[in-house]
Amino acid sequence: MRRAIYPGSFDPITNGHLDIIERSSRMFDEVIVALLLNLDKQPMFTIEERVEMIRAVAPASNVRVDTFKGLLVHYAVAQEARFVVRGIRAISDYEYELQMALMNRRLEPGVETVFLMAGEAYSYISSRLIKEVFKLGGSIDGLVPKLIEERMHAKISNG
Repeated sequence: MRRAIYPGSFDPITNGHLDIIERSSRMFDEVIVALLLNLDKQPMFTIEERVEMIRAVAPASNVRVDTFKGLLVHYAVAQEARFVVRGIRAISDYEYELQMALMNRRLEPGVETVFLMAGEAYSYISSRLIKEVFKLGGSIDGLVPKLIEERMHAKISNG
């Protein structure tokens, strides 16, 4: 079983994330989209909302959604996953992700990091940027699935 983990906060999940998930699902038998439980961040959506939204828009049947705390490599070992998938948008992403990959390899040599280049259409978007543009009234059409945009409108409307 070739199992991979695609970790992140996914707040909200974007079409760029979905592109990486879809491409990963063709490379591996199973992809676990793993949301880090990070109490230091102030997310737009709760962890439960994000899990539900990802399940609703995940593009493949071999994708599972889960949450974890602590070190990613410890979670990978517990899930019997030998691969971590990371999306790279720019050189700045690569520098950070390389540091993380090398530390993860040092901590757990049996877990490999696989870098996937972002699709050109998504190479500039991030969840943070999506939220910022959305909150300032800009269009995010085509950058997130319609369901996610609707949930963002509902979240803002409900305070």
